[in-house]
Amino acid sequence: MNTMKPRLPLSHLPRQPALALMLGAATVLSACASLAPTAADLPATPVPAAWSVPTAGGPSATALAGWWQRFNEPTLTGLVTQALQANTSVKSAQAALLQARAQRDVQSASAGPSLSASGSAQRSQSGSASGSNRFQAGFDASWEPDVFGGNRAAVNASESDARAAETGLGDVQVSLAAEVAAGYIELRGLQTRLAIAQSNLALQTETLQITRWRAQAGLASSLDLEQAVASTEQTRAQIPALQTSVTQSLHALAVLTGQAPGALQATLGAPAAIPATPPDLALAFPAETLRQRPDVRTAEHRISAALARVAAADAARYPSFRLGGSLGLSALTLGTLTDGASVVRSLLASVSAPLFDGGAAQAQVRSQEAALEQARLAYQSTVLTALKDVEDALVALRGDAERLARLQAAATAAANAELLARQRYQSGLIDFRTVLDTQRSLLSTQDSVASTQATLSADHVRLYKALGGGWTPDAGHDTAAR
Repeated sequence: MNTMKPRLPLSHLPRQPALALMLGAATVLSACASLAPTAADLPATPVPAAWSVPTAGGPSATALAGWWQRFNEPTLTGLVTQALQANTSVKSAQAALLQARAQRDVQSASAGPSLSASGSAQRSQSGSASGSNRFQAGFDASWEPDVFGGNRAAVNASESDARAAETGLGDVQVSLAAEVAAGYIELRGLQTRLAIAQSNLALQTETLQITRWRAQAGLASSLDLEQAVASTEQTRAQIPALQTSVTQSLHALAVLTGQAPGALQATLGAPAAIPATPPDLALAFPAETLRQRPDVRTAEHRISAALARVAAADAARYPSFRLGGSLGLSALTLGTLTDGASVVRSLLASVSAPLFDGGAAQAQVRSQEAALEQARLAYQSTVLTALKDVEDALVALRGDAERLARLQAAATAAANAELLARQRYQSGLIDFRTVLDTQRSLLSTQDSVASTQATLSADHVRLYKALGGGWTPDAGHDTAAR
């Protein structure tokens, strides 16, 4: 046995001196104890005063909680709201929060005194002697004074775990809202690209018919006809792939909102425009962003929990004290159970101290200190990742906005060139290759415009997610967790 804990009953002393001696010893030892700190500064992490990419947005973190409403898209708002209520990941995080709070309550209750009641009836007989009865009833109470703060530290650790579960729920909500919004934007982008492909297919089919007429009249070669057929069929081949992607996006959105894969076909199957990007940005300063992001707050709570566990492990190296007592009745018959002579009472004060454990207690302290260091490093990594997420989103936002402007100009020119080429080809002023090139360019540029519009809207989603939008800090999530 590695630990010897001598139990020193004091029941042979008068009750009041024993209790006074016990409480006095606890007070003296408490004054002499060297407890681990209950709080520590967060690890030093470089946080810039402003973002490196200049933006027109101002520090408005309050507008981030419902950022999807800034798209002015009622369908998107409805999908996000439903997902936050019905998604299985949110419900799982809510259950984890309830479990963490229950564990905190268990730990808090164990730190206080306990009281129990008991009753028994016994009949015994030995050999041919007459049987005897014994009836007992009473109450037992016990309390372990938290002299060195071990119980208090354990409660603090449980409280920090509960807060980490709370911000973990917020992290799930942030990710889910962004995933639903990105999925909806992707769906509308695919539907727009499908409409573009179908529109270009109609133009190419018209050109193919003109080429057939010209070939029949001897005004075009069979090569022109075959090239027209090849171009038309290539465009036609893109349509099934886009239709498949549209259906898969509908399935993904349905699952995110807690529904069967085909549930949104009727409501979202009809094509609609890609959600327009918000006119301005709700952009917070870097320090405010770190307070807004739930994953950063979770990392903070993990540090608090690890620090409390260091204190609990340190307190375990010191003596522990226990006060106990019982008050009851004991008699041979039920009738005499209520007599004053049947009252039984006792008081016990004990102390136990580890004398030799092979260094296990000290090793446990080192283990918890290593866990604390891991939590501090995890916090630093989370902060740096958060800063990177925002910077990357801002860079992508600026680059895609500029790219979209160039592509829109190119698409306008490509549409004009395609119209002129078809008109001149019908008049026999140019060859078919020019028409083919302009139609291919038109399809490519229009498809790129639609893709970039969807990407630009998704960039806003990623930015708001990086800023920690989609939840309300310090709200407690009590309603969501019930």
